Amino acid sequence: MEHTLSLKKTFRYEILNDVSDATTVFYVLHGYGQLAKFFIEKFKGLNQDLLIVAPEGMHRFYRKGNSGRVGASWMTREAREIDIADNMDWLTALDKKICKKYPIKKRLLLGFSQGGSTAARWRLTNKVLFDSLMVWGSDFPSEVTNAKELLAEDTNNYFVIGTEDEFFDAKQRDKLIEDYKSLGFKISTYIGPHDINIQTLIDLT
Repeated sequence: MEHTLSLKKTFRYEILNDVSDATTVFYVLHGYGQLAKFFIEKFKGLNQDLLIVAPEGMHRFYRKGNSGRVGASWMTREAREIDIADNMDWLTALDKKICKKYPIKKRLLLGFSQGGSTAARWRLTNKVLFDSLMVWGSDFPSEVTNAKELLAEDTNNYFVIGTEDEFFDAKQRDKLIEDYKSLGFKISTYIGPHDINIQTLIDLT
């Protein structure tokens, strides 16, 4: 019979534009196999008054074999519910820490690829109030059955996807777009692959 034991764990996050009087924080959640310290570099072209915070998924691993480049993941199919709950607790604790250090009045949230589902789940917990949610190249969490109700008052959520995203063919992209439209998301597309497109991001922020 399986049992669990909860112990303290140390999490990592990166900050870009560490401005002491920042009033807007932009949380950016990386995709599968990425690390926060590299992912946050993709956001250097944004306004330097914007406090950018990149949390890192709790599971790190060698991307190929047992050596070489390391990546991080938010969860796998194993013990999925436990990892989702832990992610929500860790992200919410991070927000509390950020808001103690900075005079935050506005929160933006972006999740890329696997981080998109995690970002959506964080928004849906209602533990933190976000002014905008941006899901980039990602499915919406399939286990959430009342998302439309929970997002009913949101007016500034976006679904972003590249026309050449290698993880979704044209039929899948069209289906995703319709699904997100039904949840009240605004749709933004760009010509390009499964990656952060900085000009699109600038236009949306």
